[in-house]
Amino acid sequence: MNLENRLLRLLGRKHYVPVGADDITKKLGLGEAQAKEVRRELRGLVRSGRVVRLPDKRFALPADEDLVAGRILMNRRGGGRVVTTDASQPAIDISPNAAGTAMHNDRVLVLVDSAAPPGRRRGQRPPAGPGGKVVEVLERARTQVVGTLEKSRQLWYVVPSDPRITHDIYLPKLGQATKARARRGDRVVVEITEWPSRHNAPEGKLVEVIGSPGAPGVDVESVIRQYELPTRFPAKVQAEAKRLGAKVTAADRRGRRDCRKHRVVTIDPVDARDFDDAISLERIEGRRWRLWVHIADVSHYVTPGSALDREARRRGNSTYLIDRVIPMLPEALSNELCSLKPGVDRLARSVEFVLTESGRVEQVKFHSTVICSKRRYAYEEAMAVLERKPSDDIERMLHDAHRLAQKLRQARFRAGALDLDMPEHKVMLDAKGRVSEVRRVENDVSHQLIEEFMLLANEAVAREIKRRRAGAIHRVHEKPDFEKLDNLRAQAALMGLRAGNLTDQKQAGKFLASLKGHPLADVFRIGYLRCMKRACYSTEPIGHYGLAKEDYVHFTSPIRRYADLIVHRVVYQRARLDATALATAADHISLTERNSGDAELDSKLIKLLGYLQRQLDRRKPETYTAMVTEVRSMGAMVDITELGLKGLVKRLSLSDDHYRFVPERGRLVGRQRGNEIAPGDQLKVQVEGIDLHKKQADFCVVKTRPPRDKKKSKSAQKTRPEKSPKRKGKQRQPKARRRRK
Repeated sequence: MNLENRLLRLLGRKHYVPVGADDITKKLGLGEAQAKEVRRELRGLVRSGRVVRLPDKRFALPADEDLVAGRILMNRRGGGRVVTTDASQPAIDISPNAAGTAMHNDRVLVLVDSAAPPGRRRGQRPPAGPGGKVVEVLERARTQVVGTLEKSRQLWYVVPSDPRITHDIYLPKLGQATKARARRGDRVVVEITEWPSRHNAPEGKLVEVIGSPGAPGVDVESVIRQYELPTRFPAKVQAEAKRLGAKVTAADRRGRRDCRKHRVVTIDPVDARDFDDAISLERIEGRRWRLWVHIADVSHYVTPGSALDREARRRGNSTYLIDRVIPMLPEALSNELCSLKPGVDRLARSVEFVLTESGRVEQVKFHSTVICSKRRYAYEEAMAVLERKPSDDIERMLHDAHRLAQKLRQARFRAGALDLDMPEHKVMLDAKGRVSEVRRVENDVSHQLIEEFMLLANEAVAREIKRRRAGAIHRVHEKPDFEKLDNLRAQAALMGLRAGNLTDQKQAGKFLASLKGHPLADVFRIGYLRCMKRACYSTEPIGHYGLAKEDYVHFTSPIRRYADLIVHRVVYQRARLDATALATAADHISLTERNSGDAELDSKLIKLLGYLQRQLDRRKPETYTAMVTEVRSMGAMVDITELGLKGLVKRLSLSDDHYRFVPERGRLVGRQRGNEIAPGDQLKVQVEGIDLHKKQADFCVVKTRPPRDKKKSKSAQKTRPEKSPKRKGKQRQPKARRRRK
């Protein structure tokens, strides 16, 4: 038994009383020669959060002191919630006053308050999770912060670009030499050097000047620095990738099943360069189907402990920014040797299914294969094939695959899966890096064809892992917040809809399906998504709520996700991985996934906000269609249909009436004319203001011309609110109420 396990076993004894490092050394039967090693191991366990050091320098397990170690996910109000590596444990709510100096994604130690909050009446639903207070920051997720350089009368300071960092960072030692090259308003990188408490502003030092916000490329470079994304591979990694060559050799093919004669195809976005999944389908006896799902075999080339492996694990996943890809693997692998390009031999890890006509799985087998893709389709090309009669064997296979995929999809929804697919918006840039076009991408049947087969493969691999009782990293998705679901059900009732019990997954699925074609369909899809928790990685197979699957892993994208690479090693190479190492890896790649996801959204958002800011600068704002998704006291939250951008229409900016928020009706109601604004309404809006620090956009409703028909209500002809004349006695209410669409 190694020293780490001996320490944990000692501290976990039933009658253990916290003691210092010297006493621990004695209890382990070790001498002074090993004391230094014990202290070093204890420091490592404290940093990882598996052991806590009490104020008097004694050591204990966190659970024994009501302490929990985890990652804190901050919100814009300065609070957040702490999630642990055990996905089955509820998140711990942290109020802004209890967050200390923690920042987003930091690893923290939390004192859990398990007592019920005061004032909660009997019979009320308990809070979503326990509350707590951050007592120590164990590890910073980021060592540096990106922001805008500003100056007060006496001091220079930086306003962080991340709105979840609510404190400005002061630069007390900004010297004359630095000031010469750093100007007020520049985007800069700073390192926090001192932050004693939340009640004091953090201090830092200037590390890098990125440039003026308006200069080409500074916006995306700021995102790269903010999220500390690695843009270059170390020389050792590049050299190792180069030594692997560019072709599959005879030695590589040895011992593999030869599937090169199969009708294998890939279907991906038109601009994709890394193809990590492929399919083939054929009819077999008994009106059954043989489906092959082929996944790029990265594990053959990226071996545990190699330079490639260490770098891939550090990155965790590829990051897809608006104007570039920051890959997990060097392009020699991701775009060439591992990519399932058409017309060349490639190694694969494959799942062979035998399916009935209705899509029921009868048999599953796992193979290491060599394949040769016959054709590469973009989604648009595959869709065109499905919309016409097939002209050859491959196109007939696509038609068969489409019909089978739709049967799998229908069965998945019957089992309780939630249809929360929303259209994506692809932002196109011109040569100067500015927005030139925004394309709406629907999740059509060409996407669903591949999606259903990949989901089937992920579930089959997860079941195989369970059958073998092997340790692995699972893709998990917790149940949504029941309190938020109750609020959503109440909102549906205000809109005249019967949502049923949304905490019941099948009822929720039926409700969302019933809204197909309804004007409020997107409102409640967005609302339900807000109730959902973020999927992550865990060593515990607690299932995937959104997909309604008890067993689920990520297996189908090893070129861009390290979790998939681990699963490949477990299933095909029968790797036995240490439980502690797996838990650490699950926490790390959950962190890198969140980091990349936030960076991807930010890179898109800053381009769209810059696009709208230029409209304001030119004083030529464009008119957009906005759908109201939520109504609050401050105004109406809207989704801009053409841009895929969220924004706010402030209540006080509405000039056609004097609005007040009526919470029991969930809408804004005009006091003078009775106009109403409710979720689902569509408004014509223009941008009114941009806050680049908060990364928010405000919109105003475009005034429409008054109708010419004199018989219509006079109030409909007014474009500005007017003061009503004072009258004695009770005032008459407007005869007609008009909902603003």
